[in-house]
Amino acid sequence: MRLSIRHETRYAYSTPLAYTIQQLHLTPRVEAQQHVLSWSLGTPGHVQAYADAYANQSHMLTLTQPHQSLAIVAHGLVETSCPPQGRMGGAEALSPLVFTVATHLTAATPAILELAAACLPDGKAQTRHLMLLAEHIFGAVRYQSGATAVTSTASEALALGQGVCQDHAHLFLACCHAHGIPARYVSGYIDPETSDHAASHAWVDAWAEDRDYAGWVSIDVTHARLMTDAYCRLAVGRDYDSAAPIRGVRRGGGTESLSVDVQIVQQ
Repeated sequence: MRLSIRHETRYAYSTPLAYTIQQLHLTPRVEAQQHVLSWSLGTPGHVQAYADAYANQSHMLTLTQPHQSLAIVAHGLVETSCPPQGRMGGAEALSPLVFTVATHLTAATPAILELAAACLPDGKAQTRHLMLLAEHIFGAVRYQSGATAVTSTASEALALGQGVCQDHAHLFLACCHAHGIPARYVSGYIDPETSDHAASHAWVDAWAEDRDYAGWVSIDVTHARLMTDAYCRLAVGRDYDSAAPIRGVRRGGGTESLSVDVQIVQQ
């Protein structure tokens, strides 16, 4: 599948800023199931490209001149293929055990431990166990745009019973980590087709040990299904904070207004 993607983020401020620094994960990862045919990143200021600790294609944006607005536009064409049974395959430099460490956003609580115990064995899980967990989370936390914030934790979303894709992902990670199963956060895009869920999306990779395979399996918890060729992957990390498309700090600016527009079209 060929996906034409355009992601525009605009910031406006009530007073001028003196300084902005942002980490950008807005370039698709180099992976076997996706090939970037063309891609560009447009933004003011100085931009430095690098690969972060998780092998994500990253950029550091710094803007040191006074400014009262900021626009970042990423767009391009990506050719994707469907990983069989969601299996990512391929060798990676990092041990999967790196992704067994809980974070503030994915810390386990008694309610999370109870949910995990209903679906997962200790230490190892087959794809069927992981899909069962996704289905339980899908039922326990109803998708509701605006119900939570990017700072909301997995336990808060579970208690609320509502959330968005990043909450589903964080809750899945919390359950896996509680049982010693490697799992990581994925940020990227999904061709929305007829779905009412946002085109900018979050899901998970989890380490499966099936009879014929041991490795990462990519699961869209929000839709309780395996990843297909409708997905484009930007970054992986331990949680939203380490894989967010844009994350940074500023000096000055007063009140911030943010608008995001993502368009995805099959070619």
